[in-house]
Amino acid sequence: MKGYVQVYTGNGKGKTTAAIGLALRAAGAGLKIYFAQFVKGMRYSELGALSLLSDFITVKQYGRRCFIRNEPDEHDIRAARDGLEEVAGIILSGKYDIVILDEANIAIFYNLFSADDLLELIRTKPDNIELVITGRYADPRIIEEADLVTEMKEVKHYYRQGVTAREGIEK
Repeated sequence: MKGYVQVYTGNGKGKTTAAIGLALRAAGAGLKIYFAQFVKGMRYSELGALSLLSDFITVKQYGRRCFIRNEPDEHDIRAARDGLEEVAGIILSGKYDIVILDEANIAIFYNLFSADDLLELIRTKPDNIELVITGRYADPRIIEEADLVTEMKEVKHYYRQGVTAREGIEK
């Protein structure tokens, strides 16, 4: 099966959730998925659910904590760059049908690695690998290179009324 490059971006909620939905569907079809989370290093509820499908879905975080309200430091940068290098090897390993790079667009936005680094990975991926990239602020060159781009647009969000992330819904 030919693999394509999908990008889920935009300021609306649901990018990671859409990628998880795709992983769930793929696991149901017997495909193997590698789910790489950049920037994130905290425990999120989806990790518990995905671990139940560990015969099909492998999850690894390449972040130390969520620093979105702060600036990344050299350890955050190193974790992301080492992670991208590891993922490049995983893509070439032939062990997985789908590789999801969750929050890779945010990693670029915060200069943890460059759009050129991700473009190189996209251009060298084997034809049979489906590559999914999530995160707001997708670089225009990543969008241009992708085969499918979905933009999640925030129309209304209860976060604006002070609702914090809820266990099992947003985290």
